[in-house]
Amino acid sequence: MMVFRAAPRLLLGLLLGGGLLVGCDAGGVERDGGGDRSNFNLSNCTIPTGQLADGGVPRNGIPSLNGYTTGDDRLVEPGSEDAGYLADGDRVIGLLFEDQPLAVPHNILWHHEIINIDDFAGRTFAVTLCPLTGSTLAFDRSTVDGAEFGVSGLLFNNNLLMFDRGEDESLWPQMSRGARCGADVGTDLNQLPVTGMTWEHWKELHPDTKVVSSETGHSRDYTARGYPYGNYNAPDNERLLFDTPIDGRRPPKERVLGLPVENGGLAIPFGELDDGSAARAVEVTVGGREVVVFWNQDARGAMAYRPRLDGQSLSFSVTGEGRFVDDQTGRTWTLDGRALDGSARLDPVETAYMSFWFAWPVFQPETALWTDQG
Repeated sequence: MMVFRAAPRLLLGLLLGGGLLVGCDAGGVERDGGGDRSNFNLSNCTIPTGQLADGGVPRNGIPSLNGYTTGDDRLVEPGSEDAGYLADGDRVIGLLFEDQPLAVPHNILWHHEIINIDDFAGRTFAVTLCPLTGSTLAFDRSTVDGAEFGVSGLLFNNNLLMFDRGEDESLWPQMSRGARCGADVGTDLNQLPVTGMTWEHWKELHPDTKVVSSETGHSRDYTARGYPYGNYNAPDNERLLFDTPIDGRRPPKERVLGLPVENGGLAIPFGELDDGSAARAVEVTVGGREVVVFWNQDARGAMAYRPRLDGQSLSFSVTGEGRFVDDQTGRTWTLDGRALDGSARLDPVETAYMSFWFAWPVFQPETALWTDQG
């Protein structure tokens, strides 16, 4: 049974007080007018414009990071001094292109929300985090002819509303995964698979990873102490920037791995995955297709894969040491879907992404909710 209740409004002053939301760039940030809707063409929106809200900062008031490339000195090794802002327990968004891993820390995106990568392993993409909805997604930028994404200053159902810096700008709600206002209305973004986990676990999987440096050109505290939102992300915290119904079946800020299918799909709560064991391999069916979800307790991470390899269906077990092993070939697999012997990779469910629970049913209103009891 779905139970809704109104969340108490979190005053802008709590988030914006002392410049916390946008940090302290030289010269400060002008907040008068906030995310001014008149800056954007809203004449053909396919979302209710009444649900577009001023997030308290102007266009680009939260500055995206731009122009990153392979070999960029802003992408550093784990042992670099410029990666010293990261603690082992901090969360990162992990991407893997062939054998080239990249970590984008939440600590960076709390303050920037979008990082535009112009060329990494031959790919042009954006990695995004909305701190208010806890949603982490990466998008192929070829849909917008390689144009950068920026932070509009507007929110849609508490979610980041991106805009593209193309000739004819459009607005792209992050969790809608497509243009909903402007010239590109109806165009969907192609997602890139990402795996969320702790920095410590990502380093163990990929000691040769690159990670976004603290040298961003902006003055911010990128350590965990610099989280700008107080206790906003506490799982039981019901406070939101703007009121929206909260589905009471799970704690509002609990992380879920969401597998979207049109308006529905499946939400898999971390609290249900975490049964006290070191790891789990959970088999589910979404949209008529079989999926296996890997969960690692220490990594606080989960990801979904197609359980097939070379045309063969696979089933998985977990050893006492918390290793994923398929029952057909006996290979051992990592949380990010690689065979430990380097011989194969599972196909990730590219559309899977993590968010806070409260936001998931707002964007996927017909969602199912996975529980350990079936």
